Amino acid sequence: MSDTQFLDWPFFEDRHRELSARLETWCNAELPREHADVDATCIQLVRDLGKAGFLKGTAGEHIDVRSLCLTRETLARHDGLADFAFAMQGLGTGAISLFGSDEQKQWLDKTRRGEALSAFALSEPRSGSDVAQLDTTAKREGDGYRLNGEKTWISNGGIADIYTVFARTGEGPGAKGLSAFLVPATTPGLEILERLETVAPHPLARLGFNDMFLPESALIGQPGQGFRIAMAVLDVFRSTVGAAALGFARRALDESLSRSRSRELFGASLSDLQMVQGHLADMALNVDAAALLVYRAAWTKDQGAERVTREAAMAKLFATDKAQEVIDQAVQLHGGDGVRKGHIIESLYREIRALRIYEGASDVQKVVIARSLLAEVS
Repeated sequence: MSDTQFLDWPFFEDRHRELSARLETWCNAELPREHADVDATCIQLVRDLGKAGFLKGTAGEHIDVRSLCLTRETLARHDGLADFAFAMQGLGTGAISLFGSDEQKQWLDKTRRGEALSAFALSEPRSGSDVAQLDTTAKREGDGYRLNGEKTWISNGGIADIYTVFARTGEGPGAKGLSAFLVPATTPGLEILERLETVAPHPLARLGFNDMFLPESALIGQPGQGFRIAMAVLDVFRSTVGAAALGFARRALDESLSRSRSRELFGASLSDLQMVQGHLADMALNVDAAALLVYRAAWTKDQGAERVTREAAMAKLFATDKAQEVIDQAVQLHGGDGVRKGHIIESLYREIRALRIYEGASDVQKVVIARSLLAEVS
């Protein structure tokens, strides 16, 4: 049983503790799932999470970031693919929740019930962290737009029912000339160019938009608001990436504590060795420090802060980097089992690495934090 004392911190309310308990019960009964067919498993996880009511908070006018973080942390501790399935329902519809029209928001009922999967199509082959360099274009044509271009590393690519797509509309140079669009998967011109495989199997794809016509009603917000929309969505969901990393780290610590108590070495319990105790202490320290940063960022956003760019960047950077360290220590404490295919520690080792890249790589988060500090000084 994982340590839940952090739920008594002042960041949380009774409703958060109730959510945590209810979700823990569900996870114990439903997870982990078989990952042989990640597409089918991901679709079923979304269906089941929706039926159980856990997707209600992923979209809507008021998104509680603490609830998102608690949910991602708990799901990640039990099953990385379950965390992925949950996270994309929020990230993929974030722009619609924050800036969408009433017509576009009709999709949210489906995504919250688990009846439709969503995706966030921002990254491109030439522009990952540098959003302002997007090459995909959406040119005015009659009463709509003509979309052409390519996206890559798109989570839920190939299985999503709707995509939030960012493209250059030309209202200004760089970041000032981007817009966001809601694109149903059935729209003519959408091509799944390639399915992408990674060390931790998730549904990912490279997408093509070939002379796709989008009506005016597909535009999310106003023309030229795309960069602002993307940053606003990431402001909400970036902290949750740290929460997922925290869930992976907690599981690694839990498994290491169990291992150290049950394993004997040199005639004594592994936990009696001072060096092992030192590793466990470092792991616990990093877990608690990451939790403080994650839930500070989430709490700050929930208190009504317009932007939590620095707080979210700190949370994601620290939690993902330190989770990598915690899991690496867990591998060392588990010895050969730590790298045995199918072992939970080996799975965590594969799952954690991508979190230090997506939604802003660790090095980019350092730039974000530094620029925020320098702006305050100036």
